[in-house]
Amino acid sequence: MSKLKTAYALITKKEDKRGFQKAIADNITKADMLQRMSDTAYLKLIYRLIFGRKLDLKNPQTFNEKLQWLKLNDRKTEYTTMVDKYEVKKYIAEKIGEEYIIPTLGVWDNFDDIDFDLLPNQFVLKCTHDSGGLVICKDKSKLDIAKAREKINKALTRRFYYFGREWPYKAVKPRIIAEKYMVDESVSELRDYKFFCFGGVCKCLKVDFDRFIEHRANYYDPQGNLLDLGEKICPPNKEKVIVLPDNKETMLQLAEKLSTNIPFLRVDFYDVNGKIYFGELTFFPASGWGEFTDEKWDYKLGKWIKLPDSMGGTSF
Repeated sequence: MSKLKTAYALITKKEDKRGFQKAIADNITKADMLQRMSDTAYLKLIYRLIFGRKLDLKNPQTFNEKLQWLKLNDRKTEYTTMVDKYEVKKYIAEKIGEEYIIPTLGVWDNFDDIDFDLLPNQFVLKCTHDSGGLVICKDKSKLDIAKAREKINKALTRRFYYFGREWPYKAVKPRIIAEKYMVDESVSELRDYKFFCFGGVCKCLKVDFDRFIEHRANYYDPQGNLLDLGEKICPPNKEKVIVLPDNKETMLQLAEKLSTNIPFLRVDFYDVNGKIYFGELTFFPASGWGEFTDEKWDYKLGKWIKLPDSMGGTSF
């Protein structure tokens, strides 16, 4: 109990409750005690802080509860490849084809190994093992290399696994990749389409917009009808008219193929001038800590996840 109290004090030392996850990320490398906590104890602690109730791992019912259960019990070696931003490209090419892969311009272990003279005028740098190490270069002559180095090097030292105990990330080698800068001329911001798949069946899709103004996201059913589903961190805007791409059905079919025999997987695709490109695979959206605008959806999405045989559910 004293261990939990100490961890609670470390995590909640910032007054802004909405920023407590950032507080965890900022302090996790300093809080050696938190790293020494078992995955189960850590997840119970964080879940209690966010939702104000105990995490039920014996009989999980909600989407977020079941994601925590899957973190602890569904651990397959290929999942590590699937979340590695470099290795996943080979995986996707084998599964659905190379034509869906955003071209890779280079891969490095260290920032100072990058020869910027060999890169095009526009490109994207990202780390292979986390979700925050990202540098977008639209004009190489204006790139602040020192600032980019600071951001990437900080990301390389971040042990992303410890933030949410997402097991697939534990063995991912921290590296840097450069990708082709993608522009969709039909919209003001590059838009990705996130397909929520349950055992190989897409039940809904998410579209983010106004990321750099006032981040919002709308959810749609597989037929493209707007749902009243939303997240507190990026609430929906029912007045926002989003025209889903003509190739949405192809994206959906590809997402279902990639998620076959997996209890839950979010598959992201970009539509770039009518061409589909793979984005990423996500096992645990918001690390299973995302609050919905209406709690009913936490339970509804939870019902869509059929846990493996050890929980009396469908075998995968």
